[in-house]
Amino acid sequence: MSQATGVTRPGGRTARTRAAVHAATRELLAESADGTVEIAAVAARSGVHIATIYRRWRSAEGLIIDTIVAELSARAPLPATGDLRADMLAWTTNLLADLRGPHSPAFLRSLTRAGAGGETELIDAAKFLEPRAREIQATLDASGTTVLHSGDVFEIILSPAYVRALVSAPLDPGVDAARLVDNLIAVRDHRVANG
Repeated sequence: MSQATGVTRPGGRTARTRAAVHAATRELLAESADGTVEIAAVAARSGVHIATIYRRWRSAEGLIIDTIVAELSARAPLPATGDLRADMLAWTTNLLADLRGPHSPAFLRSLTRAGAGGETELIDAAKFLEPRAREIQATLDASGTTVLHSGDVFEIILSPAYVRALVSAPLDPGVDAARLVDNLIAVRDHRVANG
């Protein structure tokens, strides 16, 4: 981070370190039979010192969450065209399809372990999910919606999607995406009507 301006340099050492660690984590997840990774293995594979990884990610769960959230954000960013239903439907369809993918169990187990690991681990999970919450809020803001916030999307769309995936009964993107988005739109409409 630049001391003078307070902005990060997109191609700086921090970005290169994060890219190397994420690449190593993705490779190790692909090789893992149980969807776990060891920080020491990530350090060896990435060439990044183990202390740097612990300082930045603090746990294997934080590392997995950050890696998968970054991958999802790059592969399926939230649209912000101003059409809330269309934007959320496109994103929710991709989300539900991703939750049927190979990295889904590792991501969900990491979220669960992070939440159960005490206050420090919970803070890590929230920290790594924050960029996604900002993307969700940007989509809501682009639509002009003032009665919904990112927490509503977590509660109405993400929670049911994650819980169903966690119990090995993932929702169907072709059927359930529209239902979840319609629930969000109904909450918006109800709040607008009841001021």
